[in-house]
Amino acid sequence: MQDSKIYQYNKVAEAISYIDDNFKEQPSLDDIAKHVNLSSFHFQRLFKDWVGISPKQYLKFISSNYAKSLLKKKESNLFDTAFDMGLSGTSRLHDMFITIEGMTPGEYKNGGSTLIINYSFAESLFGKIIVAATKKGICHLAFSEDNNLAFEELKEIFPNAIFHQKFDKFQEEALLIFRNDWSNLKEIKLHLKGTKFQLKVWEALLSIPYGNISTYGEIAKKIEQPLASRAVGTAIGNNPIAYLIPCHRVIQKSGNFGGYHWNPIRKKAIIGWEASKLENE
Repeated sequence: MQDSKIYQYNKVAEAISYIDDNFKEQPSLDDIAKHVNLSSFHFQRLFKDWVGISPKQYLKFISSNYAKSLLKKKESNLFDTAFDMGLSGTSRLHDMFITIEGMTPGEYKNGGSTLIINYSFAESLFGKIIVAATKKGICHLAFSEDNNLAFEELKEIFPNAIFHQKFDKFQEEALLIFRNDWSNLKEIKLHLKGTKFQLKVWEALLSIPYGNISTYGEIAKKIEQPLASRAVGTAIGNNPIAYLIPCHRVIQKSGNFGGYHWNPIRKKAIIGWEASKLENE
């Protein structure tokens, strides 16, 4: 279905990838539209329907210069306060409604043999996802275009758990985050398998303001381990909850966006989408 969220995201991701490869030539709207096999008019309209602004405006938000300007704002005391509180402007941030509970040592070590995990597949603004939950909260959320592969990866994390393909309340509440209307958003509970260090890093990610970014070094300082940037990067790379724990908001100090477990192009798409929504407010 050509007007589906996934169709729109795939076209946007294809456009971003093309721009990444050809930015030195400064491709025009016509060039980008031709590459994604759409007329310029249709591409412009589809793009605005997805993100709310023009492709040209959006590109500003996924450039390294824009990233550097955001990082420079951290010199402001006001911005530091916003970072510490997890707030940005007047936005109602989903991060303030997320709580993390670590799994017990037994649950962690035995591969989830005591866990019953419900899982389901859904569409999001940024592609297909798998979402899974225990009786305590969301334990896994990942972008994946292949349902079978996504489920196999979930089983690798919890090899001894009992799985049911079933949609539950925790999943329903988590998926609300991908809607534009957050007026009915409830607290999202996460039940995570991770070391104490990983849980500390993941909790720190929740304090990065919506539409903004941070660096690995700043997260290391946030958890009071300023020399642990590399270990922080590894913990971020092992984040089991896509988007809800916003590891996409962490970039390199140079302003380069860096890698992303679920595709660097998707990372740029999410950062640009968040920045554009904040700008529109």
